[in-house]
Amino acid sequence: MRSHRLSRRPVYLQLRDALAERIAKGQSKPGIAIPNESDLAREFGVSSGTMRKALDLLESERLVTRRQGRGTFVNDQTSKELALRFDNVRAAGGQRIVGKISSAEMTEGAASQTECRHLQLQPRDHVYRIRHVLLHDDQPYMVKEASVPAALFPGLTEAQSASYRIVALAQQFGILLGKATENVSIEMASEAVAKTLGIATASAILVLDRVIYALDERPVEWRIGRCHPANRYYLAETT
Repeated sequence: MRSHRLSRRPVYLQLRDALAERIAKGQSKPGIAIPNESDLAREFGVSSGTMRKALDLLESERLVTRRQGRGTFVNDQTSKELALRFDNVRAAGGQRIVGKISSAEMTEGAASQTECRHLQLQPRDHVYRIRHVLLHDDQPYMVKEASVPAALFPGLTEAQSASYRIVALAQQFGILLGKATENVSIEMASEAVAKTLGIATASAILVLDRVIYALDERPVEWRIGRCHPANRYYLAETT
């Protein structure tokens, strides 16, 4: 904690940051128990109550799971439960639609004004742009265009794959994901989007404009998904 001694932030937040950093760097591995509350309190020179508050925060942020009588375990951010938390499109029966990637394209370039605004970048900064077509029941239902800061994912184009998922990518590059904001609107499908989705030009489609942030509130991904809503709906969950 010596590097945090002069911080004005509450101690439990500094503890959360230190433990989260261990997870991000891979020092605490997914599925493995971290030291117990008392041992961590002694290590950092704080009270058990303060350490408990930090662990409670980590659990609320889905970085760890505390199991009664067994310990505190680091969550695998690519697990099905956590990987799907940003996917809110549902089938008519209520099941969450993840979508099978049928095609993927990746390019790199200087950030546009819109990308700078959403990702808090400067015009000279570069982004990777990923375009996906997603299938549900073997039919295209969404065209997804995402932009991510190149500085956060160095060398991504060399390691690109059709299985691109931001949750897996973040874990690979030591980034801990936090909240997301999403704007939902309706627009008329352009000729290109309509052709890809197999619908008539100017058909009504859902537009899902989303930014995912890291735990430290840096924007990690800006994505626009254009979705054909036939037999599907968007579920907004509140707590």
